[in-house]
This record gives sequence, C-alpha cells and structure tokens, in this order.
Amino acid sequence: MGAANPGVLAIDQSTSATKAILFNDVGRPIHRVTIKHRQYYPGPGRIEHDALEILQNVQEAIQQVLRERGNTIVPAALAITNQRETVVAWDGPSGLPFGRAIVWQDQRGTSLCERLRQDRIDGIIREKTGLFLDSYFSASKLATLVRENEEAASALKAGRLMAGTIDSWLIWNLTERQVFRTDYSNASRTMLFNIFNLSWDPELIEIFGLKGLRLPEPQCSDASFGNAKLVPLGGRLPIAGVMGDSHAALFGHCGWSKGDIKATYGTGTSIMMNAGESPLPPAAGIVVSLGWGFQEKPVYVYEGNIHSTGDTISWLKDNIGLFDSYEQAESLAAELPDNDGVYLVPAFAGLGAPYWVHGIGALITGLRRSCTRSHLIRAGMESIAYQVRDLVETMRAPVSPLACLHADGGAIRNRFLMQFQADMLGVPVIASGIEELSALGAAMMAGVSTGVFADLQAIAAWPVEFSEYRPAIEPTKRKSLLEGWEAALRQAFAGRLSAPR
Repeated sequence: MGAANPGVLAIDQSTSATKAILFNDVGRPIHRVTIKHRQYYPGPGRIEHDALEILQNVQEAIQQVLRERGNTIVPAALAITNQRETVVAWDGPSGLPFGRAIVWQDQRGTSLCERLRQDRIDGIIREKTGLFLDSYFSASKLATLVRENEEAASALKAGRLMAGTIDSWLIWNLTERQVFRTDYSNASRTMLFNIFNLSWDPELIEIFGLKGLRLPEPQCSDASFGNAKLVPLGGRLPIAGVMGDSHAALFGHCGWSKGDIKATYGTGTSIMMNAGESPLPPAAGIVVSLGWGFQEKPVYVYEGNIHSTGDTISWLKDNIGLFDSYEQAESLAAELPDNDGVYLVPAFAGLGAPYWVHGIGALITGLRRSCTRSHLIRAGMESIAYQVRDLVETMRAPVSPLACLHADGGAIRNRFLMQFQADMLGVPVIASGIEELSALGAAMMAGVSTGVFADLQAIAAWPVEFSEYRPAIEPTKRKSLLEGWEAALRQAFAGRLSAPR
C-alpha cells in the first residue's frame, strides 16, 4: 500500500444538520457523515438549536469520518463553514450556554429593531455594517436574550458573557477553550461589526445594550484558528479555513474576481456577488458584507435574497396539485413552445430583493380558456428566472458587465429552468455538479493556507463537474418576455410599491 496523501476535513454546520466531509488533494469528497439536530420552536417567531447538541454532533461526525476514511487520505487541516447569523451566548468560566442558540430565522428581535428604526438608528447600521436594521442578524437576538435571561444579564455585567456565531462556539470548544476567534464573513453578519475598519464597533455594541460583551477576535478566513483536538488521530489538527456558508459557496465556485456571481436556488434564492476589495455603495435593497479575508486582504460581497422560488413550485405541487413529481413538472413546462402570455408573480409573502414590496398577494395574469396546467407550471418556473434576472441586473450595476452566473442548489437539476435562466440573462449559466460547495469552499481556503493545495491557480485547474447552459433565444423574444413580466409586476404592485429599504 502506498503512502497516504494529505487532504482537508471540512465541517459544514448548517441549519438542519452537521456534515463532516473529507476532501482529497484535488478537492474530491472521499467520505462524508451527516448528523441532523433537533429544531426547537418555543414560541411564535422563535426558532432555536441546542448548541451543546451541535457541538456533540460535530465531534461525532469528525470521529466517524476519521474511523471510516481508510488509509489513503490523512487530513492535514480542519475547515469550518456554518449557518450564518445564528448566535450562541455562554458563560466564560463554565462554558455552558445561556439557553439555546438563537437561529437566523428567529424574529424575537423584531420589536427592538422597530424601536431603533423609529429612533433613526437604521442609517448608522447601514453605514457601518452594510446591512439593514433587521432581526435576521445577530445583534437584536443577543439583546433580546440579555433582556429576557437574568443569568445572561448578570454575566454581561460581570464581564463573563461570551457570544458569537456558530463558528466561534465550535472553535472555542474544539481548541479546549484556548482560542476565541471568528472570521470576517461571520462577524459581518452580526450587525455589531464595522466592515470598513474590520473591528467590533463600540457604538453599535452600546446601541444594542451589550457593553461588556466578550466577542471573538475577528480575522481573515485563512488565518490560524488554533488546533482542534481530535481523539481518533491522537493529536491535533490546525483549523485554518473558516467562512459563513453562502460566502464559502461563492469561494467554492471559484468566484474570486470582482463581478463573479452565484445563485443558490432553494426555497428562496440567495444571490451573492464578489464586490472586490473596495466596494461601491450597493443599490437599494442590496446588502454589502465581507465575503472573506484571504492573504491579509478583505473581499466584499453584495447579497440579495428572493423570497419565493422553489417554494413557488412546491405551492403548485402541494397546494394546487398540478403534478406529482418535479420531473413531471419540468416535462410539462417544456412541452409548450412559450408561455402564451401567462405570468405568475409569487408574492406569497410580498416580494424580496430587488423590489421590496409588502402588503400584496401573488398574482396570475394572462389566463385564457385554452390554458392548461402546463401554462401555470411554466409560469411558476419562469417567475424564478425573471426574479433572479432582475436581482442580478440590480446587483451588478456598480460592478461590471456580467460574464456568467454560477448556480447551485436543488433547482439546478431542472434543465428547463436553467436554460430559461440563461435565456433571460443573456449569458451562460454554469450549474455546479458538486453538492457540497460550502464545504469545498472552506476546504479550499484551509488547503491553501496550510499548503495542502499549492495556490488558487492550482485549484482552478482541478477537473470540475458542471453543466453549461448558453442563451438560445433571440434578443427581441427576450425583450418581449421581460416586458410581459414587468407588466405583470405592475399589476401586482397596483400602486402599492413600498419604499426601498
């Protein structure tokens, strides 16, 4: 048997589960383990995770991979990518959390954000953090926890309250409480971090009533985050690549240049663009965050989120009963030569970026007596591509012309949708053949940092599985379809367009 080759072990700690994935020296996943964790719903708008359960699952997943990996690949570094905004607060001396982790979807900080908005604090937040004043981000969650939990409030006054996103909680524990650090991408999603001077902002901490809070040391994503104690190896493994999951996915797409953009298609769709080292102010409705820090240089990203994409197709299937499988839906949509003037505006919960319209309902327009279920299905699928196109056009305006769109997520298996997306954008869509892009992106970062991978140029030369969809529509036809979509939007808005956020 030949000598073992070095690899990178990546932890992907997501909203629903923890994955441990071992990558070889050309970025191929060799072995993976997935462990789900429980979801807690203690009240309306409240969603929690057990931070101790997550830690236990991370440790167990690592041990399983190391036990089952065989002898061909030996991990030389540990990478961590994680659900963003979710926050853990714990007691420094004991290491025990004050309650459960508050998940990014949790809305308990909404009333606080409303009060601060009335005090016109939102401008300060936007100026320093690049974010909107919203309960989505970590700060209002922490402030509400301290207000509701007397023990946490006492710990804050005594200087014992430690808090951070999931990455910092894991790093602190995996290093046996020796290292308390986070990376720029995770810090930038807390609403407490000044993304321009790369430090925790005392004014923001004061605004949220968190003076005295012990926050992790922020640093570049490829910096040293200490050494994790790993029982099966009988030693320690350097933690060297840490990134929020969406940021890691863009890095995994090799989105390293200004203007590179990716769309992750899920229930909604998250779109993120590399904005370079000195970002211009984003368009209304778009946030700016730190994408990562690499080789001592920060890279910024623009980001926008569409509320209903995959959820629209689920509605057509589960609520309306138009088809039995997603494969059938794709076939039915593709059997039509065009949409015959039928459009669906999926404003089930208003419309997110780039429109930011609230207080309206979904709308179907252009129906005729000759229409069939295929028209409705096609209209639903096309609505995804129209929304992505509108957001991409808004986002790229201050950057550069669009070269292509990188795509990942469940919907990339829908060939009709991917082709129509390319047609509406007028540029190729590159659909990734790699499922674990966030884990791969973090592994790339760790591998370059520790010498497992030579450099980014070597990574760019790896054999990659993907499907490319090129525009196959006449510009006049594209223009006509987009005009129909814009007319449908105007009908949905009906004069109730809210002010941009």
